[in-house]
Amino acid sequence: MSFFGDLISTVFERQYWTALVGETDKRPVSELCEDLLGNHGEVSGSTLAHMLLDRYSRMSRAEKMNFFRYMAKGLEIVPNDVIRTLNEYQTAPSKQTYSAFAKAAEPRRQELARRLNQVPGATAQLVGIRKDLLELMRDDPELAPVDVDFRHLFSSWFNRGFLVLRPLNWDSPANILEKIIAYEAVHAIDSWDDLRRRLQPADRRCFGFFHPAMADEPLIFVEVALTRGVPNSVQGLLAEDRATIRAEDANTAVFYSISNCQAGLAGISFGNSLIKQVAADLSRDLPGLKTFVTLSPIPGLNTWLSTAKIGKLGEGKDRALAAHYLLEAKRPDGTPFDPVARFHLGNGALVHAVHADADTSENGLRQSNGAMVNYLYNLSQIAQNHEKFVTDKTVVASSEVRSLSASVAPKKTGDK
Repeated sequence: MSFFGDLISTVFERQYWTALVGETDKRPVSELCEDLLGNHGEVSGSTLAHMLLDRYSRMSRAEKMNFFRYMAKGLEIVPNDVIRTLNEYQTAPSKQTYSAFAKAAEPRRQELARRLNQVPGATAQLVGIRKDLLELMRDDPELAPVDVDFRHLFSSWFNRGFLVLRPLNWDSPANILEKIIAYEAVHAIDSWDDLRRRLQPADRRCFGFFHPAMADEPLIFVEVALTRGVPNSVQGLLAEDRATIRAEDANTAVFYSISNCQAGLAGISFGNSLIKQVAADLSRDLPGLKTFVTLSPIPGLNTWLSTAKIGKLGEGKDRALAAHYLLEAKRPDGTPFDPVARFHLGNGALVHAVHADADTSENGLRQSNGAMVNYLYNLSQIAQNHEKFVTDKTVVASSEVRSLSASVAPKKTGDK
């Protein structure tokens, strides 16, 4: 009976929505939002949510800017209410006073997003709305509080407990494979043949996180090469004529490309969980794997060297300068200047090895003169390395990388 009840309810809702759309409600978006926030009927609320999302999908850039400004100002907290309810809670702590404070402290735009999300397919639309918000914030920084609320909601909605890890291979649905080609952000996939070389051989793996509300949209994916030994160039990993090995003969798993797929989920971290889950699964399925490393780009190297008074790439010191950059180039907060380094070191990896001429593509030469780095994920030391990085900003590195860095370090006054 429950199934048929849900079916009838769904059909009724669609008919109700279709009837209203035909009449075209011309009220301003702000009025529709206020109506949705004040509406408690499930069907009529869903209809309003449908209407708002449909209206948003047809907005111009200027109209979207106005919508976000309404969210920023018209659906903001009321500071005096927050102060008053907090004082009441401090004076007489109870379920009622705490509930009143919690309600006052939450901007109404968070509840608006929740009510919009009751529409099937709305989660993906809301991710797209945040993508627009991030772009428009460049022109109007006062929209930033709206993004804080989106991040707060998305951190809950896209919690690791809701994510599904799925292997991706040559037999995966074509629409998913097309998105892998489109979303690849590190080493461009040039053709379907190129994709086949990355997915079909026995020594290749690919995994992605998916969310039940966006089942056909990968959130992030990682490409893995199973090798004997640690590789020193991406050209070797992706060569058309490379020799394939059996997965059982590999002793190293190489994470050579990690791509975030949804711009609207920027700042919502998936990579940490993805790498650790994939490493654990591979270790379980292939006991011969003893080493887990990345082969990562160094995107900030040339930018940093253009302002640092240390040396220039191409003078026979490429590896040493890259090592020094990874260990010593810091942001004002003490964390590494390089974004990829921050990501992997924050995950508990260590800087294992640096390679010259490892990525000779146009992009690789532009950002680091071809230099790449291996970050090592030692499963027994990840927690310890993570703690050092988070607590003391310590960059854990191999002795080889530290020696390379020291060889080009500027001498201090008084050194001979």
